[in-house]
Amino acid sequence: MRIAPGSAGLERIEAFFSGHGFDPHRHDTYAIGITIEGVQAFRYRGASRKSLPGQVFVLHPDETHDGRAGTPAGFRYRILYVEPRLIGEALGRAPLPFWRDAVSENARLAAAIMPALDDLDAPLEDLQRDAITLDLAEALAASDAAMQRPAVGGRDIRAVALAREFLDAQERATSAQLEAITGVTRYALARHFRACLGTSPYRYLVMRRLDRARTLIRQGVPLADAALRGGFADQSHMTRNFKKAFGLSPGRFAALAWRSGSRCNTARSGTRHSS
Repeated sequence: MRIAPGSAGLERIEAFFSGHGFDPHRHDTYAIGITIEGVQAFRYRGASRKSLPGQVFVLHPDETHDGRAGTPAGFRYRILYVEPRLIGEALGRAPLPFWRDAVSENARLAAAIMPALDDLDAPLEDLQRDAITLDLAEALAASDAAMQRPAVGGRDIRAVALAREFLDAQERATSAQLEAITGVTRYALARHFRACLGTSPYRYLVMRRLDRARTLIRQGVPLADAALRGGFADQSHMTRNFKKAFGLSPGRFAALAWRSGSRCNTARSGTRHSS
C-alpha cells in the first residue's frame, strides 16, 4: 500500500490485493478510484460489482462494501477519499450528489479524478486541491438528475482580473489569498475564472511557472535551478508538468533550444563575414 502526502479533506492511496481484500465496512467519505490492473470485485448496495482496468468506481459515504480479487492474479487500484463537506461547499451547500453506477467508464469523472491520483509522491497544493474538489463535485452532480447546478451568475471580470494579476506575480498562492484579494469565495472564483479564461486558477499558475522555467532554460540555466527559480518544488516536479503541457521533457526542450540558438549564431556570423 502507498499512502500519498496528506491534504486537508483528501486522502490518496494505491493498494494491491490478492485473494481476499477487506471485510464489509463503510467510510464517512466519498471513495472514488480507478482500477489499474486485474479485476476488482466487491459487494455494494446489495449487488456484486466488478471493476476492470481503466474503469472508475464510486462509493457513496456511509455505504457498506467489501473487496476481493476477481482473479488469482490480484488487483491494483488508486483511490481518493473526499470529505463530503468539501463536495457540499463546492456545490454551494447543495445536497450531496449520488452517483448511481458504482462502476463506470464516465469520461468526465475519470478526467476529474486523474489529477489527484496521477502522482502520489507529490503533495497537493492548496489551489490544486480546490480545483480537484470542484471538478469532482461538478462531475458527480452532472450524473444526478435531482441536483440543481450552481449558476455562475454572470462573469465577475473584476475578480478574475485581480486574481490573474496576483497569480502573474507569484510563484505560489493559496485559495485564501485569492478570496481575500477578490472578495469572492474560492469555488465561485474558480467558476468565474474558467468562464473568462477557460482554465482554473491552479492551472493558470502552473503555466506561468512553466513560462518562467522555459525562459530560464533558453538562457542556459541548469534544469534543477530553472525548476526552483520557476517556482516548482524540484526538477522532477517541473518535468512532470512540462511534459503534460508541451509533450516533451525539459531536457529535450533545452537541447532543441540550444541547437536553434547555435544555428542562429552561425547564420549571424556568416552574414557578418559575407558583408
